[in-house]
Amino acid sequence: MAGSVSDYQRVEVSEAKSFCERCMVSVGTKPDHAAALAEVLVCGDYRGHYSHGMNRLEMYVKDIKSGTTVSDKEPVILKELAGSAWVDGNNLLGPWVGKFCMDLAIKKAKEAGIGMVVAKGSNHFGIAGWYSLRCVEAGMIGMAFTNTSPLVVPTRGRKRTMGTNPLSMCAPAANNDQFALDMATSTCAYGKVELNDMKEIPIPKSWGSNAKGQETTSPKEVLTEGGLMPLGGTEECGGYKGYGLAVMVEILCGILGGGNFGPFVRQWKTSTEVANLGQCFIAINTEAFAPGFEGRMSTLLDTCRGLEPAEGETEVLVAGDPEKRHMEKVDKEGGVLYHKNLIRQMGELAKNLGVESMKTKEA
Repeated sequence: MAGSVSDYQRVEVSEAKSFCERCMVSVGTKPDHAAALAEVLVCGDYRGHYSHGMNRLEMYVKDIKSGTTVSDKEPVILKELAGSAWVDGNNLLGPWVGKFCMDLAIKKAKEAGIGMVVAKGSNHFGIAGWYSLRCVEAGMIGMAFTNTSPLVVPTRGRKRTMGTNPLSMCAPAANNDQFALDMATSTCAYGKVELNDMKEIPIPKSWGSNAKGQETTSPKEVLTEGGLMPLGGTEECGGYKGYGLAVMVEILCGILGGGNFGPFVRQWKTSTEVANLGQCFIAINTEAFAPGFEGRMSTLLDTCRGLEPAEGETEVLVAGDPEKRHMEKVDKEGGVLYHKNLIRQMGELAKNLGVESMKTKEA
């Protein structure tokens, strides 16, 4: 948490979801579509991924108001085989499209062992991990991928060409344990740079580059004239690997799904044209393979956690551990902490939309 406690206010998880729903319904979103969006956004904050939480709400509101995203249709299956499907998201909210696709993938995995659903015509869908975790709830391995607006400057380049193109893989282990990887193929999410800019603090090296394609610690340079760096940062630090992963995600999403891809996706926060994002959802039924998956998974996770920490460190973690601790902290303290600047922005949004403001408590 950057800053002092006085810079934050606490909001109960249920109230955060209700506020998101109120805002979306007020601009004509179907209640079930609004509920799916609220669930994904607040899940992001609940798990500690504030770059993909409520700070994105106003973007969704603008998209619905402008008509570049709609809520009067449903996803449609265009082509289907036993273990796969190609879906047209019909330009609906990304979380509603993603929920439809992942639930379809899970259904297919129960019957065929593996279910893979690729969509076109979708929109920003929040944290990728939310979809993969639906598979874990069903006792399966889940993977989710999406392309995004071009925000990342390829290795050796200076122009935004690729999206942050996140990927997620979640897997169940014994005793309700889990592996939960959710990551961008850029060094960081664009929202984290925006949050640092909002808080008026510099960004770490490797997060972004300036107009000349050079590494910078100024969030404003990244947001106004530069772009994000691929995972790893500079070429010397392995940034070309993140660049390669971004292309891999693009192949599974925009290329395979027939949506927009790479530099042809609309610019970030543009509300004058359709996004037509491509997304990919995979469910793997572990019962179709070697028995004892969850037990072996637990052995691996426990082995990693049991390693002797490096000097100066206290423990070794696995993907999903920080999120689990953040959720436990939120539950213990009775709500999610939001920065006062975001609370103010949400208050202005509520006023503009004519909905009840979000109820807050002192941190």
